[in-house]
Amino acid sequence: MIEDLKGKVVLVTGGSTGIGAEVAKGFAANGAKVMVHYNASESEAKAVVAAVVAAGGEADAIKGDVIDRDVPSAVVAATVKRFGRIDVLVNNAGGMLGRVKLSEITPEHYDRVMNLNVWSVLAFCQAVQPIMKAQGGGNIINVTSIAARNGGGGGAELYAASKGFVSTWTRGMAKHLWADRIRVNGVAPGTIATPFHERWSTEQHMDVARAGIPMARLGTAEECVGAFLYLASDSLSGYVIGQVIEVNGGQLMP
Repeated sequence: MIEDLKGKVVLVTGGSTGIGAEVAKGFAANGAKVMVHYNASESEAKAVVAAVVAAGGEADAIKGDVIDRDVPSAVVAATVKRFGRIDVLVNNAGGMLGRVKLSEITPEHYDRVMNLNVWSVLAFCQAVQPIMKAQGGGNIINVTSIAARNGGGGGAELYAASKGFVSTWTRGMAKHLWADRIRVNGVAPGTIATPFHERWSTEQHMDVARAGIPMARLGTAEECVGAFLYLASDSLSGYVIGQVIEVNGGQLMP
């Protein structure tokens, strides 16, 4: 048990499946109250909430498509209404939205990818800043990707570029928001066996990735959780800001 996480309110965007779901359950296991944001995966979000409650924790779920410009602020407001505050924001909502070659990228596809991966991160940070400032501080953890460093591949280059924004944004906001006692950091998962890759990556994609991992296997969502708990704990990482923790089995050693 990480004692200083007990009683904290954590908003996990994209918290219904994959890494987000395990992060939500990990915070709850350490005594935090968790708001699980989801878009299409309602039954999965309810299952995460049920698992938390069954284990004696407190959680709720809220629906919203973060591509919609009004949704991030509405989700933040609903979280505060439900739990009274927000101590930790995990900016996890995001996605590839398809592997699309340069010649086939349309303005509509560009807008959807950027609104999902870039605008939502910016907007959630913007929405929680005054709340955390009034509380005396907080923690923001942005989820980027190994693709932000290696450029992605196989039609994922636009997604990779959007995650590059998230990494740079994390460092910039770390400097900007510390004046409000808000610590901003990031987590960059490598190739993790989640519904994300089940949907967008072929077996060939996965074989190529696996071959480049020194640990010779894909990661699991559960193996990503510790990085989030560490960054959210002031007792463990109180002097850490603007860092992006790579969780990738050695696939990339920056």
